[in-house]
Parts: sequence; C-alpha cells; structure tokens
Amino acid sequence: MFVDTAKVSLKAGKGGDGAISFRHEIYIPKGGPDGGDGGKGGDIIFKADKDTNTLVDFRFTPILEAENGKNGSGTRSAGKSGKDLIVEVPVGTIVKRDGEIIADLVKDQQEAIVAKGGSGGFGNAHFKSSTRQAPIIAEVGEPGEEFEAEIELKLVADVGLVGLPNAGKSTFLSVVSNARPEIADYPFTTITPNLGVATIDEKDILIADIPGLIEGASEGKGLGHDFLRHVDRTAVLLHLVDVYNNDAGEAYETIRNELNKYHDLKNRPEIVALTKCEGVDEEIIKMQMSSILEKNPEAKIFTISSSAHQGLTELLRELLQVVMSAREAKKQALFEHDDLNEDEIPTISLGDGALKDTWKVEVLEDGRFKVTGEKIEKFARKTDLNNYASLNRLRDIMKKLGIRAELTSRGAEPDSIIEIAGKEFTLVEDY
Repeated sequence: MFVDTAKVSLKAGKGGDGAISFRHEIYIPKGGPDGGDGGKGGDIIFKADKDTNTLVDFRFTPILEAENGKNGSGTRSAGKSGKDLIVEVPVGTIVKRDGEIIADLVKDQQEAIVAKGGSGGFGNAHFKSSTRQAPIIAEVGEPGEEFEAEIELKLVADVGLVGLPNAGKSTFLSVVSNARPEIADYPFTTITPNLGVATIDEKDILIADIPGLIEGASEGKGLGHDFLRHVDRTAVLLHLVDVYNNDAGEAYETIRNELNKYHDLKNRPEIVALTKCEGVDEEIIKMQMSSILEKNPEAKIFTISSSAHQGLTELLRELLQVVMSAREAKKQALFEHDDLNEDEIPTISLGDGALKDTWKVEVLEDGRFKVTGEKIEKFARKTDLNNYASLNRLRDIMKKLGIRAELTSRGAEPDSIIEIAGKEFTLVEDY
C-alpha cells in the first residue's frame, strides 16, 4: 500500500534526574556532596533510506518514543543517556511541526533530529561552593520535545510525467525503464506514483509516473493534490499528449492550466511528446503539433511510440541534457559558499541555538502571572518544586534576571501564583 502522508506523535526521551547524595566513608566524617548528573534523553532521528518507499508504517505506529535518560547516583555517577530512536523514511520525506518544515530529507542516508531529548539534571555535587558545603539541591531532568508531526513524501525524481489519464505515461515508463506499472486501457490505471530508472548514453535518469490530472486538480479534484505534491520536486516535466485526442492543443492546455496554479510549476522546464504515433498519418501529426504550438509557440515537441519503440532515444537524450543542466544549477546553488563541500547537504532541523535572556510577563485573567522566555523556562523545567532549596534557587534566578522586580511592579504579592513552563509556585517562599 502506497501512503504519502501521515501524522505521528513524537515523544523524545526525558533527561534523567540529578542525585542528592553525600559521601559516607569510614574515617571521613565530612565527605561532601557526591550526587551525579542525570543522563540525556534520547533524540528521535529521521533517516532517509532509498529502499523505503512509503509512509505506511506510520499508520500502524502512530506514536514514536525515544528512551529516557537514567537518573544520576552517588559517588558522582552520571546516569546513562537514553538511546536515540532512528526512524527510516523514504528519500523525499518532509517533516512539519505546526505547519512549519523542520526537516527535509532529500539524500539517501541523510539524517535530521526532529525531536530533541531533554538534558539531564545536575546532581548536588554540581552545586558545592565555598559558602555552600552541603547543598541539598538537585535538578530534575528536562522533558523531551513532544508534539504531533505531519509527514509528507514528495518523490525526488529528475523527470515527472504529466498528461491527462490514458496519455501513455505508464507504457512509456515501462518501456524506457525498469519500472513495471499497471497498464490498461481505461483512465486512472495509475493511482499511486511509480518510479523508474532510464539509462541513456551510460547515464541514469530517474522518472516518476504520477497519477493523471484532470481539470480542477489544483483545487483538489480527482487525484489532484496527490499528483501535484510529487511533481513539485522534479527537474523537468515530460508532458505526454495522446495523438488521438480530438484537439491535442486543448488537452495540452488543460494540464498547463492546472500546473500554472500550483507553486512554481509554471516556469519548470518542459518537453512535450505526442504519443501513440505509430501508423498515424503524417498530416494528422502535423495538425496536432500545430494545435499545441498555438497554445505555446515555444513548446519543444517530439513524436514517439512507446509500444513500437519509436523516437524514444532522441527524447531521452533531450531529457538528459535538460536534467544535467538542472543538476548543475542546483549544485551551484547549494555549494556557492566556501564553508560547504560537496558531501555536505544542508538539513533543516531543530537546533538549540544560544538560550536568550529575554523574557515576558503576562497577567492572566484569574490573577496568575505567566512568565515566558527561553532561559527562564529551561530553568523552571529542571526545578523540582517539591525540593525547598531547588525552588528557592529558581526564585534567585528570577531575581537576578529582573523578573521578580517586574512581577512586583505589575502587582504581584508574595503569595501570588507564578506560572513558568507549566509549573506553578508562589513569588516568595510560602507563609
């Protein structure tokens, strides 16, 4: 079963908690703190695999979870990091979070971290100082990223076959490549994309036979959006037009109108081929070519017969020339900077970046105060609210960042409820 869209819940591993422990050995009455740090939670990593061709596995595994980090322990023993979860997906997979692309995997074995595991909490050995000899502070592990991801598969092919149903796309692909699509004399024989590799002059071209278009496809009619998603990546469009159409120009224009409404396909390089031309009178062929040229005077038209193997070599050579030019242009665009080499393909992924000190205070309708900001939220997530010393540490950090002063100026009282990263506590220690 071919599946090219899916939704899946991702939950990266939680970081392990730091330990509160003190060294206890005979003859060493004041051993000091020796609580170790918690281990990092596992990441969820998507990896492109050329031998995977569908997203169907996500239909049966709608929840993906990475391993949690282990807690720290005494003798400064750090917890073990959680194991990363590596998920193989087809080449051409796009991962979105809240509609924004966070990973786009276009190369075999390319990887992207799509959900980051939480960092482990510090143990109390980390908080020892000259003025704090016996700290009873330890951080809890940070939760891993958790969200619903939208996954799309866009085929990565050199050539996309376009044309009305029954234009001869499947027959063409079966003759020029190793693909074996279903072929029959009725519309919409092809309801899922097929990929094939055609070899010409010792060079390979990857060709995608995608479900046929109908008028209104750009608005989702017929197999419209399923088709257009996959044609979006192709370097060149091979537009097949059945020579037996009543008006080849009208058939050509129907497809062009739909392509022009979708993203940047209007300016995608295109080659036109009249199909099924074996045994057809030369005058009819000239008439159909003229009809297409009336719609697009710059159209480059070939006449072929897939079943009779006529005109295929010349067409494939022309396709190869356009594809090679497109590959070179893409290569120059990717590697125009000196800090990239040919083995480095940019990957969009979620990155840490430097945590920002900026924050914002919001007064909620119920009288609570909500504080947001990268750094303060990270500290809050790692604070154990049940540990008096840990909570007061968070309050001290708020004071140093100027948050406490802002809260007071906005009307917060000592017993006002403060919310940060989903955690609630009072502004100062409870009375």
